[in-house]
Amino acid sequence: MGDPTQPHVLVVDDDPRLRALLQKFLARSGFMVTAARDAAHARRLLVGLDFDLMVLDVMMPGEDGLKLTASLRETMTTPILLLTARGDADDRILGLEAGADDYLPKPFEPRELLLRINAILRRVPKPQPKSEPPKTLQLGEVRYDLGRGELWRGRELIRLTATESMLMRIFAARAHEPVTRQELVEDLGGGIAEAQERAVDVQITRLRRKIEQDPKAPRYLQTVRGAGYMLAPD
Repeated sequence: MGDPTQPHVLVVDDDPRLRALLQKFLARSGFMVTAARDAAHARRLLVGLDFDLMVLDVMMPGEDGLKLTASLRETMTTPILLLTARGDADDRILGLEAGADDYLPKPFEPRELLLRINAILRRVPKPQPKSEPPKTLQLGEVRYDLGRGELWRGRELIRLTATESMLMRIFAARAHEPVTRQELVEDLGGGIAEAQERAVDVQITRLRRKIEQDPKAPRYLQTVRGAGYMLAPD
């Protein structure tokens, strides 16, 4: 058995050479790594194993990375990083809309993959001691527990991805204060990729679907013209 404190990464790619390279590199960088050759193989592994993060190739035979991401997002919040073809900006945005936390165009430097993985893992909420009195922000029918980083609608816990959790923490810490898109890019650890501000917009759209009664006319996660976005709790 590996060290239980090591983050466990699932790599899903149909290219055996890339799978082997990533397994070797990530293992040397302190991760436990499990590899799958396609979506069906990944699904079998997910039945019995828990992962801290998944790296999925978009272009795979059978069920591709975009469809697998959208399907997994129906039941799990495990962070997902997509590997995309360099020319396919549309694939990257579609991937974020499907629920991915980040993307990396191929070909890539393994060190950049490591930076992206570590940036995503830093967004995952850490468990908080239960003795603290709850501090909450009210957003209509939805409330946000600042201590635990949890979003609730009544007694229903609303599942947040790692990126959505990080965005809520950033906005909650600066409630009623505009946060620029560039600040969000930097806080999310994505300052080295192109189209990152557009990627932030996609994440905001996804978060609004979980908060707002009418995501197209947001009341709580507002766009501030020329200044970015602002959380305006009751």
